[in-house]
Amino acid sequence: MTANKQLLMLPGDGIGREVMAVTERVIDWYAKYRSLQFDVEHDLIGGIAFDTHGTPLTDSAIERAKQADAVLLGAVGGPQWDGLAREHKPEAGLLKIRKEMGLFANLRPAVVFPALAEASTLKTELVSGLDIMVVRELTGGIYFGEPRGIDDLGGGERKGFNTMVYTTEEVRRIARVAFDLAKKRNGRVCSVDKANVLDVSILWREEVIALHQEEYPDIELSHMYVDNAAMQLVRDPKQFDVIVTGNMFGDILSDAAAMLTGSLGMLPSASLGAEAGGRIPSLYEPVHGSAPDIAGKDMANPLATLQSFSMMLRYSFDLAEEAQLLETAIERVLESGLRTADIMQDGKARVSTSTMADAILRELDKAAD
Repeated sequence: MTANKQLLMLPGDGIGREVMAVTERVIDWYAKYRSLQFDVEHDLIGGIAFDTHGTPLTDSAIERAKQADAVLLGAVGGPQWDGLAREHKPEAGLLKIRKEMGLFANLRPAVVFPALAEASTLKTELVSGLDIMVVRELTGGIYFGEPRGIDDLGGGERKGFNTMVYTTEEVRRIARVAFDLAKKRNGRVCSVDKANVLDVSILWREEVIALHQEEYPDIELSHMYVDNAAMQLVRDPKQFDVIVTGNMFGDILSDAAAMLTGSLGMLPSASLGAEAGGRIPSLYEPVHGSAPDIAGKDMANPLATLQSFSMMLRYSFDLAEEAQLLETAIERVLESGLRTADIMQDGKARVSTSTMADAILRELDKAAD
């Protein structure tokens, strides 16, 4: 590597700091054995940022994120901040950084490692070999649409309302991400909507079809209503390759897909923006939350965060070989029978966060020999 990559780490709350510490050990390994150098900076997000600065995300942190080549985030939230106003809650910091960085495409792979096929709540034959990519639109839809709010109607009655809205540009840019990913996978995209009920979904489907006909006729495109998609994910998940859908539907379906793998502690994600000046804004984070009940107890599963770092190597830096090194190390550790508490199985060895980290580094060391 001729130039160091600029990486901003936002550990956040709860177990975020523990799993990020493991990732820094792996980063140090790459620097030592693969000449892959990162200039790492740290900042605050979430509840710890509110406690320190009175806001879940400072303007300076946003600017540092925009200047970085990539951002790696741990987790945010905890019960001690539940009583805060919405704009001060830890989750507001997460929504804000996505919006400010223009991260419109959320990529959530659901991959079942062979050693964990029996950990899923579904039958092993349904999930063995599973490899799905859920592409979720992240900065539009009902989470950001206006108008929104709660009106007092008088007489003890109130009305809550949100607006689900998408434009042609928003639909096409997220669909383009899905089609491009499918080109590198198995060539199939399933677009999920609710076009039998929602006008916004009619527009969504029409624009996806138009883009497919204009630019991606070689990709197999199918459509599915969101309720059916939820059912199909647990009935026959391997029918899917790439799923593309809106913000709220993607939020729900990606968590459902995540549980097919046996644990949210195993799932990474990437959030990408539009290329500008040769740089694609990007943020990587595990799907799991801050797990405050086990924070500080050396029990957290670091594998989702390590896989998020692997996705960073692939998507932000085009370092597929380096990413594969880490992915292979994770797979071999799982094959050896080591498990953190969240993925524990009968006959396997339960280990701590630090012991799992040690095992990953030993496998990487073998690759360096």
